[in-house]
Parts: sequence; structure tokens; C-alpha cells
Amino acid sequence: MTIAIYPGSFDPITSGHIDIAVRACKLFEKVIIGIYETPVDKNLLFSTEERVAMAKKAVAGYPNIEVQSYKGLTGEFARRVGARAMIRGLRMGGDFEREFNMAMMNKKMFPDLELVCFMASVEYQFVSSSLLKEAAGLGGGINQLVPPHVATALRKKYKITNSD
Repeated sequence: MTIAIYPGSFDPITSGHIDIAVRACKLFEKVIIGIYETPVDKNLLFSTEERVAMAKKAVAGYPNIEVQSYKGLTGEFARRVGARAMIRGLRMGGDFEREFNMAMMNKKMFPDLELVCFMASVEYQFVSSSLLKEAAGLGGGINQLVPPHVATALRKKYKITNSD
């Protein structure tokens, strides 16, 4: 069975993330969305449990997509679950440079783990969890960018009562 991991903080999962996972599950027998528990460089809005629950609900209709949380090196997580590939989404040039550097480091430490990049679909080119949280926190319309349960969770976190 060919397994791929799709790692990230997913704080929160967006429609762009889901689009990448669904496209990947058509190429791999199993895709595991790996939710990194404690990213060093991010202020998380949602707990690990909340992020896992939102992701599981978002991909519930896809039997070959799983969601798991993990700690430590992503390459070690890939080894533990038997993944041969790591999925990443690319939105713009800056993403490519960051992903390229990360891929070279991973290749050095985990030579059997292949990187497979998906170009973001046009409608999600600009969507990032950071921008999404900023817009949600200011009461902006986010319903087109996340599943309904994620929009509800964001409004609850930011104590926003309006819905777009």
C-alpha cells in the first residue's frame, strides 16, 4: 500500500488544505493528514484535539484519508506510519522556496521519503490559515474558505455573532 503523509499545523484546516488532501487521495492508496502538535514558530488558536476533530470532520467522506496528530520530526512520523511520500501544497513563489529548503533537509535525513507538491487550485491561491484567522478575528467573511464547522469554530473562538 502506498501511503503519503500531508503534514502541517492545520490551525485551522481550510478548503485549500482539503482540496490538496482530496486530490492526493486519488493518487495514493492512503493519505494521512499529520497534524503537528507543537510547531515552534506558530501561535496556535486551536488545541491539537480541536484541530484533529475539525480535520476528521472535513474529510469524513473520504475513506482513504486519515487524520493523526504527531510530535517530533515529520520524517520520523512518516517512518512510523509507513509513508513513502510527503504531500505539500504550493500557493506562490515564496512557498516553493520554503518547501524546497525543507525538502532538501528531509532528503538528507530521510532519503527514502519523497516530496510530492500540489499546486494550489486557483480559488485557494491566496488562502492561508494565518490570513484566515486574521479575517475571522476582525469579523470578515470566511464561509467560502473553510467548511461550515470550521467557520463556526472560528466565530466561537473570536466571539463573533455574525455569519456571512
